[in-house]
Amino acid sequence: MKCVVFVVSFGAVAAVLFSGASAAVVPVVAAAVPVNTNYDPLPQYSYAYNVQDALTGDSKSQQETRDGDVVRGSYSLVEPDGTLRTVFYTADPVNGFNAVVQRGPLVPKAVVPVAAPVARVLG
Repeated sequence: MKCVVFVVSFGAVAAVLFSGASAAVVPVVAAAVPVNTNYDPLPQYSYAYNVQDALTGDSKSQQETRDGDVVRGSYSLVEPDGTLRTVFYTADPVNGFNAVVQRGPLVPKAVVPVAAPVARVLG
């Protein structure tokens, strides 16, 4: 099946309209780009990551799995008030996207030692 796409340059149309000239506008024809119809009918993947940075207090993780049109996963993070928020989610064509949010107890903050400033002697 052939598909032809016509692209008209609006700059050329405006130039003709505002110049008062009566010239014919010739459309610029661009070649059609073929569409790739090769696709995986049963896509599958799994991934996960985990960050635990005691220096900055950044604590988060995520994992997700896809099997065909069904995606399942969860992510968690420590919120600024110290609570742990975990979200469990699923997505599929029948039920759409559904998420359940759980908030856990306060997570004790790690104490990071800070070096004392070094005094300079002037003189």
